[in-house]
Amino acid sequence: MTASERELAEQLNRRLRHVVLMLRQVSADQPITSQQLSVLGSLEHGPRRMTELAAEHGVRLPTMTAQINRLERDGLVVRGRTGSDARVVTASLTGAGRDRLAAGRERRIGFLAERFAELTDGERAAVEAALPALDKLFDAP
Repeated sequence: MTASERELAEQLNRRLRHVVLMLRQVSADQPITSQQLSVLGSLEHGPRRMTELAAEHGVRLPTMTAQINRLERDGLVVRGRTGSDARVVTASLTGAGRDRLAAGRERRIGFLAERFAELTDGERAAVEAALPALDKLFDAP
């Protein structure tokens, strides 16, 4: 790793932290936490194994189980089992969960769109131009 790569990593880390905190603040008065909203997003395309969810979110299985317990209590997810192995627990969105996810996502997107409106055309173009590189960076192993 070169010094310039490390400096770039430090700068990106600071900015990512700021973005995460900003988006958490936008969601602070919502009925679910930003972490719970993130779990709902992970379930958007169908049922997921609890172990997969825990790995994706970088938490241990008991922590994910507690998150799913709260979301299930609130009627946002339901638990299920896979047909091939009844021991495997899955979670999937309910209709209310989809609605809550859509509302949370719209709130965040609206906030970001308002912030983008404050940028110049050139600044917005620079952010847009960086998106493919960010995709590549975040898809790396």
